[in-house]
Amino acid sequence: MPAPRPDPSQLSLEPGAGPDDDNTTTPTTIRRDRPSLLHQLSIIDAEGWDGPAGRRSIAPTGHVTMMAAVQPFLSGAISKTVNLPESATVEEIEQIYYDGWKLGLKALAVYRDNCKVGQPLSDSKAAPAAQSAHVTVVAAPAAPVRKRLPKSRPSITTSFRIGGAEGYLTAGSYPDDGLGEIFLRLGKQGSTLAGVMDAFSIAISIALQHGVPLETFVQKFTSLRFEPAGMTDDKDVRMAQSIMDYIFRRLALDYLPYETRAGMGIYTTTERTRQLQTGSYEPAEEPDMESMSQTTGAESVPAPETPATRSTSSGVHSSTELLEWQLGRTADAPLCFACGIKMRPSGSCYVCEGCGSTSGCS
Repeated sequence: MPAPRPDPSQLSLEPGAGPDDDNTTTPTTIRRDRPSLLHQLSIIDAEGWDGPAGRRSIAPTGHVTMMAAVQPFLSGAISKTVNLPESATVEEIEQIYYDGWKLGLKALAVYRDNCKVGQPLSDSKAAPAAQSAHVTVVAAPAAPVRKRLPKSRPSITTSFRIGGAEGYLTAGSYPDDGLGEIFLRLGKQGSTLAGVMDAFSIAISIALQHGVPLETFVQKFTSLRFEPAGMTDDKDVRMAQSIMDYIFRRLALDYLPYETRAGMGIYTTTERTRQLQTGSYEPAEEPDMESMSQTTGAESVPAPETPATRSTSSGVHSSTELLEWQLGRTADAPLCFACGIKMRPSGSCYVCEGCGSTSGCS
Protein backbone atom coordinates (compact mmCIF):
# COMPACT_ATOMS: atom_id res chain seq x y z
CA MET A 1 0.00 0.00 0.00
CA PRO A 2 1.49 3.40 -0.90
CA ALA A 3 2.50 5.70 1.91
CA PRO A 4 -0.10 8.40 2.77
CA ARG A 5 0.62 11.82 1.38
CA PRO A 6 1.62 14.41 3.99
CA ASP A 7 -0.95 16.93 5.02
CA PRO A 8 -0.01 20.40 3.68
CA SER A 9 -1.02 21.86 7.03
CA GLN A 10 1.84 19.99 8.63
CA LEU A 11 4.35 21.99 6.56
CA SER A 12 5.14 25.70 6.87
CA LEU A 13 7.01 27.91 4.47
CA GLU A 14 9.15 30.55 6.12
CA PRO A 15 11.58 32.77 4.22
CA GLY A 16 15.04 33.17 5.65
CA ALA A 17 14.82 30.30 8.11
CA GLY A 18 18.09 28.85 9.23
CA PRO A 19 21.31 29.85 10.96
CA ASP A 20 22.40 32.04 8.01
CA ASP A 21 19.51 34.48 8.38
CA ASP A 22 21.22 37.89 8.38
CA ASN A 23 18.32 40.11 7.26
CA THR A 24 18.91 39.15 3.62
CA THR A 25 16.54 37.46 1.20
CA THR A 26 17.14 33.72 1.20
CA PRO A 27 15.32 30.88 -0.58
CA THR A 28 12.10 29.70 1.01
CA THR A 29 12.79 26.61 3.06
CA ILE A 30 10.63 23.86 4.42
CA ARG A 31 10.77 23.23 8.16
CA ARG A 32 9.50 20.29 10.15
CA ASP A 33 6.60 21.20 12.42
CA ARG A 34 5.38 17.82 13.63
CA PRO A 35 7.22 14.60 14.52
CA SER A 36 4.67 12.64 12.44
CA LEU A 37 6.68 13.50 9.30
CA LEU A 38 9.89 11.81 10.46
CA HIS A 39 8.90 8.40 9.07
CA GLN A 40 8.40 9.96 5.62
CA LEU A 41 11.83 11.64 5.35
CA SER A 42 13.20 8.93 3.07
CA ILE A 43 10.63 10.01 0.42
CA ILE A 44 10.03 13.75 0.78
CA ASP A 45 13.46 14.67 2.17
CA ALA A 46 15.51 17.14 0.17
CA GLU A 47 18.59 19.35 0.45
CA GLY A 48 17.81 22.40 2.55
CA TRP A 49 15.32 20.60 4.83
CA ASP A 50 17.18 21.92 7.84
CA GLY A 51 17.66 25.38 6.33
CA PRO A 52 20.19 26.77 3.88
CA ALA A 53 23.07 25.18 5.82
CA GLY A 54 21.31 21.78 6.16
CA ARG A 55 23.04 18.51 5.37
CA ARG A 56 19.97 16.37 4.66
CA SER A 57 19.42 14.77 1.27
CA ILE A 58 17.41 11.92 -0.22
CA ALA A 59 18.89 8.57 0.73
CA PRO A 60 20.15 6.35 -2.13
CA THR A 61 17.41 3.81 -1.39
CA GLY A 62 14.84 6.60 -1.73
CA HIS A 63 15.95 7.20 -5.32
CA VAL A 64 15.68 3.48 -6.08
CA THR A 65 12.21 3.06 -4.58
CA MET A 66 10.88 6.16 -6.35
CA MET A 67 12.02 4.78 -9.72
CA ALA A 68 10.63 1.36 -8.86
CA ALA A 69 7.22 2.91 -8.21
CA VAL A 70 7.13 4.53 -11.66
CA GLN A 71 8.89 1.86 -13.72
CA PRO A 72 5.79 -0.40 -14.29
CA PHE A 73 4.06 2.47 -16.09
CA LEU A 74 6.96 3.15 -18.52
CA SER A 75 8.12 1.10 -21.49
CA GLY A 76 11.71 2.33 -21.32
CA ALA A 77 14.29 3.08 -18.69
CA ILE A 78 14.15 6.11 -16.40
CA SER A 79 16.71 8.88 -16.81
CA LYS A 80 17.37 9.28 -13.11
CA THR A 81 20.61 9.30 -11.13
CA VAL A 82 21.06 7.79 -7.70
CA ASN A 83 23.17 10.29 -5.76
CA LEU A 84 25.55 8.91 -3.14
CA PRO A 85 27.78 10.75 -0.68
CA GLU A 86 31.53 10.92 -1.13
CA SER A 87 31.97 8.37 1.67
CA ALA A 88 30.05 5.66 -0.25
CA THR A 89 31.84 2.31 -0.43
CA VAL A 90 31.98 -0.30 -3.16
CA GLU A 91 29.68 -2.55 -1.13
CA GLU A 92 27.05 0.19 -0.84
CA ILE A 93 27.08 0.81 -4.59
CA GLU A 94 26.82 -2.93 -5.19
CA GLN A 95 23.80 -3.06 -2.89
CA ILE A 96 22.15 -0.19 -4.81
CA TYR A 97 22.46 -2.11 -8.09
CA TYR A 98 21.21 -5.28 -6.45
CA ASP A 99 18.15 -3.50 -5.03
CA GLY A 100 17.41 -1.95 -8.41
CA TRP A 101 17.51 -5.38 -10.04
CA LYS A 102 15.19 -6.84 -7.40
CA LEU A 103 12.70 -3.99 -7.84
CA GLY A 104 12.62 -4.43 -11.65
CA LEU A 105 14.45 -1.31 -12.83
CA LYS A 106 15.55 -1.39 -16.46
CA ALA A 107 18.52 0.92 -15.93
CA LEU A 108 20.33 2.48 -13.02
CA ALA A 109 23.00 5.19 -12.88
CA VAL A 110 24.92 6.16 -9.75
CA TYR A 111 26.90 9.28 -8.99
CA ARG A 112 29.25 9.68 -6.05
CA ASP A 113 29.79 13.20 -4.78
CA ASN A 114 33.08 14.81 -5.86
CA CYS A 115 33.98 11.95 -8.17
CA LYS A 116 34.62 14.44 -11.01
CA VAL A 117 36.74 17.56 -11.32
CA GLY A 118 33.65 19.66 -11.85
CA GLN A 119 30.00 18.96 -11.16
CA PRO A 120 26.84 21.05 -11.78
CA LEU A 121 25.72 21.21 -8.13
CA SER A 122 27.96 21.31 -5.09
CA ASP A 123 27.88 22.53 -1.53
CA SER A 124 30.11 25.58 -1.72
CA LYS A 125 30.08 26.09 2.05
CA ALA A 126 31.32 22.60 2.72
CA ALA A 127 33.99 22.76 0.02
CA PRO A 128 36.65 24.62 2.09
CA ALA A 129 36.36 22.15 4.95
CA ALA A 130 36.54 19.16 2.61
CA GLN A 131 39.53 20.59 0.80
CA SER A 132 41.38 21.36 4.00
CA ALA A 133 40.91 17.76 5.14
CA HIS A 134 42.54 16.40 1.96
CA VAL A 135 45.33 18.92 1.45
CA THR A 136 48.58 17.24 0.46
CA VAL A 137 51.84 19.12 0.43
CA VAL A 138 53.62 18.68 -2.90
CA ALA A 139 57.30 19.40 -2.85
CA ALA A 140 58.47 21.92 -5.42
CA PRO A 141 60.81 20.54 -8.08
CA ALA A 142 64.45 21.05 -7.34
CA ALA A 143 66.07 23.94 -9.18
CA PRO A 144 68.64 22.91 -11.80
CA VAL A 145 72.24 23.17 -10.71
CA ARG A 146 74.91 24.33 -13.13
CA LYS A 147 77.87 21.98 -13.42
CA ARG A 148 80.76 24.08 -14.63
CA LEU A 149 83.65 22.67 -16.58
CA PRO A 150 87.12 22.58 -15.00
CA LYS A 151 89.76 25.09 -16.00
CA SER A 152 91.54 22.50 -18.13
CA ARG A 153 89.25 20.30 -20.22
CA PRO A 154 89.56 18.33 -23.44
CA SER A 155 88.12 19.86 -26.59
CA ILE A 156 87.77 19.10 -30.29
CA THR A 157 88.01 21.79 -32.98
CA THR A 158 86.45 20.97 -36.35
CA SER A 159 86.76 23.13 -39.45
CA PHE A 160 83.93 22.91 -41.95
CA ARG A 161 82.74 24.35 -45.25
CA ILE A 162 79.04 24.50 -46.16
CA GLY A 163 77.99 25.89 -49.52
CA GLY A 164 81.08 28.10 -49.70
CA ALA A 165 80.81 29.33 -46.08
CA GLU A 166 83.71 28.41 -43.80
CA GLY A 167 83.63 28.06 -40.04
CA TYR A 168 85.14 26.44 -36.96
CA LEU A 169 83.37 24.44 -34.26
CA THR A 170 85.08 23.94 -30.90
CA ALA A 171 83.42 21.50 -28.49
CA GLY A 172 84.66 21.21 -24.91
CA SER A 173 83.76 18.20 -22.77
CA TYR A 174 83.96 17.12 -19.14
CA PRO A 175 86.87 14.91 -18.08
CA ASP A 176 84.42 12.06 -17.39
CA ASP A 177 83.10 12.34 -20.97
CA GLY A 178 80.13 14.46 -21.91
CA LEU A 179 79.71 17.64 -23.93
CA GLY A 180 79.76 20.81 -21.83
CA GLU A 181 80.27 23.77 -24.16
CA ILE A 182 80.53 24.78 -27.80
CA PHE A 183 82.09 27.75 -29.60
CA LEU A 184 81.17 28.62 -33.17
CA ARG A 185 83.12 30.94 -35.43
CA LEU A 186 82.25 31.79 -39.03
CA GLY A 187 84.93 33.15 -41.34
CA LYS A 188 84.42 36.20 -43.55
CA GLN A 189 81.08 37.07 -42.00
CA GLY A 190 79.77 40.36 -40.74
CA SER A 191 79.80 41.36 -37.09
CA THR A 192 76.03 40.83 -36.77
CA LEU A 193 76.12 37.14 -37.73
CA ALA A 194 79.26 36.60 -35.65
CA GLY A 195 77.53 38.10 -32.62
CA VAL A 196 74.45 35.94 -33.15
CA MET A 197 76.61 32.80 -33.34
CA ASP A 198 78.44 33.81 -30.13
CA ALA A 199 75.15 34.32 -28.29
CA PHE A 200 73.81 31.02 -29.64
CA SER A 201 76.95 29.20 -28.48
CA ILE A 202 76.69 30.67 -24.98
CA ALA A 203 73.01 29.71 -24.69
CA ILE A 204 73.68 26.11 -25.75
CA SER A 205 76.69 25.86 -23.42
CA ILE A 206 74.76 27.07 -20.38
CA ALA A 207 71.90 24.70 -21.17
CA LEU A 208 74.30 21.74 -21.45
CA GLN A 209 75.89 22.63 -18.11
CA HIS A 210 72.43 22.74 -16.51
CA GLY A 211 71.70 19.17 -17.56
CA VAL A 212 69.82 19.51 -20.87
CA PRO A 213 70.79 16.36 -22.84
CA LEU A 214 72.54 16.75 -26.18
CA GLU A 215 70.01 14.53 -27.95
CA THR A 216 67.32 17.14 -27.21
CA PHE A 217 69.24 19.76 -29.20
CA VAL A 218 69.96 17.27 -31.97
CA GLN A 219 66.26 16.49 -32.35
CA LYS A 220 65.34 20.20 -32.42
CA PHE A 221 68.06 21.65 -34.68
CA THR A 222 68.72 18.94 -37.26
CA SER A 223 66.93 19.29 -40.60
CA LEU A 224 66.57 23.07 -40.19
CA ARG A 225 66.63 24.47 -43.72
CA PHE A 226 68.17 27.87 -44.53
CA GLU A 227 71.18 29.28 -46.34
CA PRO A 228 74.08 28.64 -46.48
CA ALA A 229 73.36 24.99 -47.32
CA GLY A 230 74.64 22.31 -49.68
CA MET A 231 77.76 20.19 -49.98
CA THR A 232 80.24 20.02 -47.13
CA ASP A 233 83.86 18.90 -46.85
CA ASP A 234 82.97 16.41 -44.07
CA LYS A 235 82.99 12.78 -45.21
CA ASP A 236 80.41 11.79 -42.56
CA VAL A 237 77.99 14.65 -43.26
CA ARG A 238 78.21 15.17 -47.01
CA MET A 239 75.12 17.38 -47.30
CA ALA A 240 73.81 19.94 -44.82
CA GLN A 241 70.55 21.83 -45.00
CA SER A 242 71.93 24.66 -42.85
CA ILE A 243 74.76 25.50 -40.50
CA MET A 244 72.69 24.34 -37.50
CA ASP A 245 71.91 21.08 -39.27
CA TYR A 246 75.61 20.37 -39.80
CA ILE A 247 76.72 21.45 -36.32
CA PHE A 248 74.38 19.17 -34.42
CA ARG A 249 74.85 16.24 -36.78
CA ARG A 250 78.60 16.56 -36.20
CA LEU A 251 78.11 16.78 -32.43
CA ALA A 252 75.83 13.75 -32.49
CA LEU A 253 78.47 11.74 -34.35
CA ASP A 254 81.17 12.78 -31.89
CA TYR A 255 79.37 12.52 -28.55
CA LEU A 256 76.22 10.38 -28.81
CA PRO A 257 76.27 6.56 -28.65
CA TYR A 258 75.37 4.52 -31.69
CA GLU A 259 71.95 3.44 -30.35
CA THR A 260 70.87 7.06 -29.83
CA ARG A 261 72.16 8.21 -33.23
CA ALA A 262 70.53 5.29 -35.00
CA GLY A 263 67.13 6.33 -33.61
CA MET A 264 67.64 9.75 -35.24
CA GLY A 265 68.92 8.39 -38.55
CA ILE A 266 72.45 9.80 -38.14
CA TYR A 267 75.23 7.45 -39.31
CA THR A 268 78.88 7.74 -40.24
CA THR A 269 80.21 6.94 -43.70
CA THR A 270 81.60 3.65 -42.40
CA GLU A 271 78.21 2.64 -41.01
CA ARG A 272 76.39 3.51 -44.25
CA THR A 273 78.93 1.52 -46.25
CA ARG A 274 78.50 -1.44 -43.92
CA GLN A 275 74.75 -1.29 -44.42
CA LEU A 276 75.14 -1.53 -48.19
CA GLN A 277 77.49 -4.49 -47.89
CA THR A 278 75.91 -6.46 -45.05
CA GLY A 279 72.41 -5.00 -44.71
CA SER A 280 73.05 -3.74 -41.17
CA TYR A 281 74.51 -0.54 -39.76
CA GLU A 282 75.79 -2.30 -36.64
CA PRO A 283 79.39 -3.52 -36.63
CA ALA A 284 79.88 -7.25 -37.09
CA GLU A 285 80.91 -9.18 -33.99
CA GLU A 286 84.53 -10.24 -33.99
CA PRO A 287 84.91 -14.05 -33.89
CA ASP A 288 86.57 -15.57 -30.86
CA MET A 289 89.77 -16.80 -32.47
CA GLU A 290 90.99 -18.49 -29.28
CA SER A 291 87.88 -20.67 -28.94
CA MET A 292 87.96 -21.49 -32.65
CA SER A 293 91.59 -22.60 -32.43
CA GLN A 294 90.78 -24.85 -29.47
CA THR A 295 87.94 -26.57 -31.35
CA THR A 296 89.67 -26.87 -34.76
CA GLY A 297 93.22 -27.28 -33.51
CA ALA A 298 94.54 -24.54 -35.75
CA GLU A 299 94.13 -20.78 -35.80
CA SER A 300 92.41 -19.48 -38.89
CA VAL A 301 94.04 -16.57 -40.67
CA PRO A 302 91.78 -13.94 -42.27
CA ALA A 303 92.11 -13.45 -45.98
CA PRO A 304 94.24 -10.47 -46.97
CA GLU A 305 92.40 -7.44 -48.27
CA THR A 306 92.85 -6.97 -51.98
CA PRO A 307 93.17 -3.59 -53.72
CA ALA A 308 89.79 -4.18 -55.37
CA THR A 309 88.17 -4.73 -51.98
CA ARG A 310 89.73 -1.59 -50.57
CA SER A 311 88.59 0.44 -53.57
CA THR A 312 85.03 -0.87 -53.34
CA SER A 313 84.64 -0.31 -49.59
CA SER A 314 86.05 3.21 -49.69
CA GLY A 315 84.21 4.58 -52.75
CA VAL A 316 80.83 2.82 -52.93
CA HIS A 317 77.92 4.07 -50.82
CA SER A 318 74.86 2.99 -52.84
CA SER A 319 73.80 0.60 -55.57
CA THR A 320 74.15 3.41 -58.14
CA GLU A 321 77.75 4.04 -57.12
CA LEU A 322 78.40 0.29 -57.17
CA LEU A 323 77.06 0.18 -60.74
CA GLU A 324 79.34 3.09 -61.68
CA TRP A 325 82.32 1.25 -60.21
CA GLN A 326 81.50 -1.97 -62.08
CA LEU A 327 80.73 -0.37 -65.47
CA GLY A 328 83.36 2.34 -65.27
CA ARG A 329 81.02 5.17 -66.21
CA THR A 330 79.06 7.84 -64.34
CA ALA A 331 75.34 7.28 -63.74
CA ASP A 332 72.92 10.10 -64.47
CA ALA A 333 71.50 10.43 -60.95
CA PRO A 334 71.40 13.37 -58.50
CA LEU A 335 72.93 13.45 -55.03
CA CYS A 336 70.70 13.19 -51.98
CA PHE A 337 70.22 16.59 -50.39
CA ALA A 338 69.90 15.03 -46.92
CA CYS A 339 73.00 12.80 -46.73
CA GLY A 340 74.90 13.31 -50.01
CA ILE A 341 74.70 9.72 -51.30
CA LYS A 342 73.98 9.29 -55.01
CA MET A 343 70.33 8.37 -55.46
CA ARG A 344 69.04 5.48 -57.58
CA PRO A 345 66.17 5.63 -60.09
CA SER A 346 62.73 4.66 -58.78
CA GLY A 347 60.21 4.91 -61.60
CA SER A 348 60.27 8.49 -62.84
CA CYS A 349 61.87 9.72 -59.61
CA TYR A 350 64.92 9.00 -57.50
CA VAL A 351 65.26 7.55 -54.00
CA CYS A 352 68.20 7.59 -51.57
CA GLU A 353 69.28 4.22 -50.19
CA GLY A 354 71.08 5.88 -47.28
CA CYS A 355 68.29 7.87 -45.61
CA GLY A 356 65.17 7.05 -47.66
CA SER A 357 64.65 10.57 -49.04
CA THR A 358 63.05 10.96 -52.48
CA SER A 359 63.24 13.54 -55.23
CA GLY A 360 59.70 14.63 -54.38
CA CYS A 361 57.37 12.60 -56.60
CA SER A 362 57.45 9.04 -55.18
